[in-house]
Order: sequence, then C-alpha cells, then structure tokens
Amino acid sequence: MDCKALVELVTEYLERTLTEPEQARFEAHLGTCSGCQNYLKQMEQTIRTLGKLTEETLPPQSKDELLQIFKNWKDR
Repeated sequence: MDCKALVELVTEYLERTLTEPEQARFEAHLGTCSGCQNYLKQMEQTIRTLGKLTEETLPPQSKDELLQIFKNWKDR
C-alpha cells in the first residue's frame, strides 16, 4: 500500500469497516511511514475537535473551506 491508497481508506479504517486484508495492509504501511502516521493522528484529532464544536461555532463557509483543504491534500 502507498500513501495515496492509505489516504483513500482512512475513513473506512477509522470507522472500522475495512476488510481484514485491507486493514492488515493499511496497518503494515502505517508501521513504516511516519508521514501517514502523522496524517492519521491529525485526522483523529480533527474529528475529536470538530465533534466538540456546535453548529453555531462552525459557520457554513468554514465547513466548506475545511472540506476543500482536505480534498486538496488528498489530490496531492
């Protein structure tokens, strides 16, 4: 598995919906790639932080900007 494949599967990994072989490849790559380890930690932290926000705290424009940032990072 390469970094791009990991990024595409990170949501399924966090939701625990990967097949056993996919999860094994995902975790094997994580074990050797510090960049993807950092990416996963950042995703987990972002999810925790966003989960604490109320709707009033995050304006719709900010939500759209965040989604665009994630999309741009994924497209690298």
